[in-house]
Amino acid sequence: MSLITLNNLNMSYEGKRVISNLSLEIEEGDYLCIVGENGTGKTTLLKGLLGLKKIDSGSIVTKDGTSLEKIGYLPQQTPVQKDFPASVREVVISGTISGSVFKPFYSKKDKKKAIEAMKKLEIDHLSKKSFQDLSGGQKQRVLLARAICASQKVLVLDEPVNGLDSIAAQEMYEIIDKLNKDGITIIMISHDIKRVIKNSKHILHLGQQKTMFSGKSSEYKLAAENGGFWERNI
Repeated sequence: MSLITLNNLNMSYEGKRVISNLSLEIEEGDYLCIVGENGTGKTTLLKGLLGLKKIDSGSIVTKDGTSLEKIGYLPQQTPVQKDFPASVREVVISGTISGSVFKPFYSKKDKKKAIEAMKKLEIDHLSKKSFQDLSGGQKQRVLLARAICASQKVLVLDEPVNGLDSIAAQEMYEIIDKLNKDGITIIMISHDIKRVIKNSKHILHLGQQKTMFSGKSSEYKLAAENGGFWERNI
């Protein structure tokens, strides 16, 4: 069953059309990877899915009217995030705050969510540590745990292994795979095409103002092996 449906979606970035007439169905439990060169609208599309950026035309329809605010989001790390002055527990539990909701304190349910998310990502032993003092891989696990607190159903990840060493990146991919196997829908931007072909179920390849490919990862791989125009990325 479709969880999110895009109908003839058009979006722009800084006045330039980057997404044109995109139609796509994202199924429950899907693992969709969005690839393409820089400037093709990948992050713009994610922000549209999250309700953080207005669309020019078309529509984004969610199953049963599910709020886009309830999608867990792991953006690309910024210097501010890397030096966030808070404990691991504080960062993770802040994911329970959605939209403009103000919480003077966290409920028992919120605290339970944070504990479960930290255990799932094997960082519960770091709960009292300062986020600033963690390694790059540990920080990404914390931010992913924060995203899980926002949603147990859908995670949107923008280059989740960017800046990580090969071991930390491998561990992050394994965690994402496990989350998907546990039933969480994954929508992820990545430049690591070899890896995403191996792990994902579907691939959306964006080009300049048009969709270059949308379909199963196995079909994408086959097209590349048969001399598809994107073979240079494989």
